[in-house]
Amino acid sequence: MLTSTVLASTLTLLATVAPAASKAASNAASNAETISVAQAPGASPNFILPFADCLHAGANNIQDFQQLMYRPLYWFGLGSSKAARYQLSIGEKPVVSNHGKTFTIRLKHWHFANSQLISATSVKFYLNLYRADPTGNCSYTPGYGIPDQLQSVSASGNKLTLTFTSAENVNYVLYNYLSQITPLPSLWSRDANGPVRSCVEGAYGAASTISACQGVETYLDALATRTSSFTNTFWEAGVDGPWRLTDLSAQGTATFAANARYEGPQRPKVRTLREVAYTSSAAEMSDLQARKLDVGYVDPTLLPPGGATTKSASANNATLAANYSLVSGPPWATNFMVVNLSPTNTGFALLSQLYIRQALQLGINQPALIKSALNGRGIVTDSPLPATTPSFMAAPIKNPYPYSATAAKALLTSHGWVFANGEMSCQQPGTLANECGAGVSLGAPLALHLVWASGSPSLDAMMNAEVASWNAIGFTVTTSEDTTNNVTSDCRSATSIDLCDWGTGWSYTPAYYPSGESLFLPNGQANFGLVSDATLSQLIHDSIYTKTNLTKYATYAAQQLPILFQPTSPVLLEVAKSLKSSIGFSPSPFGAFNPEYWSH
Repeated sequence: MLTSTVLASTLTLLATVAPAASKAASNAASNAETISVAQAPGASPNFILPFADCLHAGANNIQDFQQLMYRPLYWFGLGSSKAARYQLSIGEKPVVSNHGKTFTIRLKHWHFANSQLISATSVKFYLNLYRADPTGNCSYTPGYGIPDQLQSVSASGNKLTLTFTSAENVNYVLYNYLSQITPLPSLWSRDANGPVRSCVEGAYGAASTISACQGVETYLDALATRTSSFTNTFWEAGVDGPWRLTDLSAQGTATFAANARYEGPQRPKVRTLREVAYTSSAAEMSDLQARKLDVGYVDPTLLPPGGATTKSASANNATLAANYSLVSGPPWATNFMVVNLSPTNTGFALLSQLYIRQALQLGINQPALIKSALNGRGIVTDSPLPATTPSFMAAPIKNPYPYSATAAKALLTSHGWVFANGEMSCQQPGTLANECGAGVSLGAPLALHLVWASGSPSLDAMMNAEVASWNAIGFTVTTSEDTTNNVTSDCRSATSIDLCDWGTGWSYTPAYYPSGESLFLPNGQANFGLVSDATLSQLIHDSIYTKTNLTKYATYAAQQLPILFQPTSPVLLEVAKSLKSSIGFSPSPFGAFNPEYWSH
């Protein structure tokens, strides 16, 4: 998702981290019963209901906050694992029958903090909300999965049965939908007038249930943004995870206490967890240097140059190395630049030509960008799949367009472009193989406008290097900067912006199956460039509704370039050498945050 629709954030503290390499010095936090971790600047929690739209679906609200208290039906990731962790899950492993149409789930008899048993009805409550307002969930894709393809829901005791209208790819349902469902307590089924039993108990899909749940959601959404309410008994009633919130300061620092009633396999080893709010990276770095944090983050520009070897990759900032271990790992994410493929865009005639997009991709020197802009710490991105995608999801995707300025220039000149007077212009209009393409007129310049998110030195360095490369090839690229929130919509709404980059791409969490429907289907909520490719849509469809894995889809996307691929930044965290863990500190690609295993 983005930092609203799950933008992959290199500053997130969702990843568990790697083991300390040497004996501990003294505690980073002053209290051995407290663990302190840093929030990213301005990323304090601001939404508590575990049913979030795209304005509230960031890591600051979900993995770093809600999931500490409210466990999803299925938990994914522990250490470096990408598997469903059934021992940490409320639901037993689902049983699939009826040729892939029916999923039967039994729950483990855990309880909410108000002593209510977590039953199949608790799960149906969530599904009823989802059916009443599909767009209230940021991962919703019209026509796919839950709720649109969910025909019926049967809830009896601890047994939940989900029946779909057609056969579904088991991994898709498990990793994208069952991963997000969170059981909810009956107490939360209320509106402004009081309890509403028909939302939690009503039949799935019934008109009366939908109407009741719409009122409930309106009430809960309003309360869920009122941060002063976050520590009251209403929200605490639904706690079933290892932590409960005891304080949220005006600055955004969240303090959690160990939940003694947690029924999972590992209760917290310390009494208190603090997520410390910051307004700037400099302030967080200062606290690291003062050893006020157990876990923090560090910008790659503050580290010695990294490289391919383990030794160089772990080289730490000199002011932190005595007390902290630097740990890193690949995120479950992909990084890219949005291409504005809207027909109303003034640059559509250019960008709709595959050879133009190929020339742009050929002009992106990812290894050089990793070395210069990311200080040697980055991952070459070849497709919309995460770099660590396991083989059961897809075979490795070969990069069809490795950097080559020579090949990029040859593509342009072979399609009728001529360099003169400092710029390329179309001298062979038309639609033949050696002509400029449909909609490109005689004398048209090879001009594009790029906007990127302001405030990131590494992104600035990357964009300036790419623009210089493209201009040398023959493009004329003008640039501007905007806020991150605006950049996510600039290519969708503007008619004069051709390329958009917020710097962090897309994180496949908590919808873990990287099937691409949100990014590339015409009605996908994260289709920022308005991609419309019938073949791509069909390949995505096949990866969801058949046993086909993601190889064909990802290969086609890598070749057709609906987006331009950029280097992906790894997770970079500083971990106090005093910190211990019974599961180790291996980075979690899924961003699983499990501080209940940590101690001093």
